[in-house]
Amino acid sequence: MKDRIVMPIWTIGIFIVVMNTTMFNVSMPSIIQDLDITADLGSWVISSYSIGYALSTVIYSRLTDIAPLRRLLAIGLLILGLSSVVGLFARSFEVLLAARILQSAGAGSMAGMGLVMVSRYIPVERRGRSIAMISSGSAMAFGLGPIIGGLVTEYWGWNGLFGITCLVLVLLPVLLRLMPRETERTKANEPFDTAGAALTVINATSLLLSVTQLSLAWLAVSIVSIAVHVLWLRRGRGSRFVNPELFRLKGYKYLMVIGFCLLMLNLGNLFLMPLALSDLFGKSAMAVGLFIAPGAILSTLVSRFVGKWIDQYGNLRFLLLGQAVLAAAMIFFALALGKSPYIVLIGYLFISPCFTASLSSLNNESTQLLPKKLVGSGMGFLQLIQFFGGSISVALLGLLLERQKQVSLAHAFERVYGVLGLIILCSIVITVGYLIFGGGTLKSGEQARKARALASAGRN
Repeated sequence: MKDRIVMPIWTIGIFIVVMNTTMFNVSMPSIIQDLDITADLGSWVISSYSIGYALSTVIYSRLTDIAPLRRLLAIGLLILGLSSVVGLFARSFEVLLAARILQSAGAGSMAGMGLVMVSRYIPVERRGRSIAMISSGSAMAFGLGPIIGGLVTEYWGWNGLFGITCLVLVLLPVLLRLMPRETERTKANEPFDTAGAALTVINATSLLLSVTQLSLAWLAVSIVSIAVHVLWLRRGRGSRFVNPELFRLKGYKYLMVIGFCLLMLNLGNLFLMPLALSDLFGKSAMAVGLFIAPGAILSTLVSRFVGKWIDQYGNLRFLLLGQAVLAAAMIFFALALGKSPYIVLIGYLFISPCFTASLSSLNNESTQLLPKKLVGSGMGFLQLIQFFGGSISVALLGLLLERQKQVSLAHAFERVYGVLGLIILCSIVITVGYLIFGGGTLKSGEQARKARALASAGRN
């Protein structure tokens, strides 16, 4: 595979599908007014895409074990592109919501298969820079999404936002031409675990709803469905949608928790920064985007170097360094956020590149840890756990802000950033635990690969 051509194009696709989660945030007032709906109902335009995006990500990742990448990509991007065409002409809430749900069903193909493709077709010595490129596309989307969303909504209306995601139909034929051709991977004695996939969807949806809606009923549904899923995994034979071997793999659980914490910090921070700029300093939606954009752009510019350094010096050096800077930034916000809006601008110039470096290191470490037969299920489940961290963070931080009416708004934001600081400090401790007990190493990239290869040969 010509990865030096494929990966930049794939990163553009990641940019589009991730930005699709942030563009609609700034258009919500227009949607609510135009369609004459309540704010609670309007929130489903965003949350339905987020939930569906997370679930389709893990499903596409798992399907790569049994179906060719090119076929899955064609299905995913056709669903995303055609549903975006429907959204261009949506004039009712029902059609809008249906278009968003269908978008999410296709969007997960880019995120779900990107890391699988990297681990399968890109040599280990170049893998870090490819993963860093994907992460930089996400960072850029988070930073520029509000700006682009505000501009499109102002001049073309919220329907125009669907026109941007229609661009994936242009990328599709190019990627299909460049990607390697694969054969069917399904084994006759190992059919696809449809029941396990359905249980995973129920687990994830009910747990997310229990947190975002603060619903005990959904929490009960989640607990029962997870218990049923555990029994299914223990008693079943053959291939399972969530492979039990993952949890017996040394180090995998550490990486799951670290990823959970990293996304808690990133999406929690991206939730808090616009609120702080707007509520504390009276910044408009466009100004908020301009304060956030420099950090996202810087992250994209340095990602190429970060990837090379990860390949050269190893994953865990940058994972620890990135998290240390993130912790310092959270402490900086917790102590000084209320003093000036430029605190946010300066802080995010460090946060965005360091988050990209941390997540790239984590994902690269995961692709090297997982055996080839577990890459699809392992990376998909890891991304699902990461998404849970981000979703739970937004819900909990919003609740914490709401419960601090007795203090000034500036102090409330600073306290919440203190919570994020504690979360990333816990992640650093877990990373050290991975180094000591989980098989991680601070050796250079090449040394780590050789050590892992020798350990794998010894087990075989």
